[in-house]
Amino acid sequence: MAVDGDLETKLLGPVLQDRGCGDCTVCCTVLTVDAPDLVKPAGTPCVHLTPRGCGIHAIRPGICRTWFCAWRRVAGLPDDARPDLSGLLVSLNFVREPQNCLEGVSINVRLLAGSAAIENGMAAAVLDQLCDQLIPVWFSDGSKKMLMHPADDVARLIVSGDPAPADLRDEVAAWRERYGGFAAGGPLSHG
Repeated sequence: MAVDGDLETKLLGPVLQDRGCGDCTVCCTVLTVDAPDLVKPAGTPCVHLTPRGCGIHAIRPGICRTWFCAWRRVAGLPDDARPDLSGLLVSLNFVREPQNCLEGVSINVRLLAGSAAIENGMAAAVLDQLCDQLIPVWFSDGSKKMLMHPADDVARLIVSGDPAPADLRDEVAAWRERYGGFAAGGPLSHG
């Protein structure tokens, strides 16, 4: 859960003042936290998490004060897409050693254990809202992650460096320009 606030604001938008976490504490359990004042592995509840929420909310660590899931930033996401209600945690993901240029900085949509978000259409609604920008979108069900955006044919061209056909040339060029700083190569899905 390392974070670059300026990059998050640039890619996802500012924190929406009309959306609060409320009773949601999904990030307090699901995410890895590796900050100077708090370290915890993914899938493990924070030591400060109580049945009533954060036990040290007034003096919580800096990472907890500055990190917000995408639901708190992306106005187009449905109100009921809040992680504890939807069964999806959407966040900007930073990978220190990406396997390909589409992993370094991306949006990650995590399906939470026991979620019905695929069956009830929430996952499709969230993905439809997120897959319209030059930001890679990955979907993870806990056992594997799949690239949802850009489309497979575009992603292969971006990663391979092969020349794009005329109908994809502008789209591939835009992706390559934005993500050219990341090393190319590697698979586009993981088991």
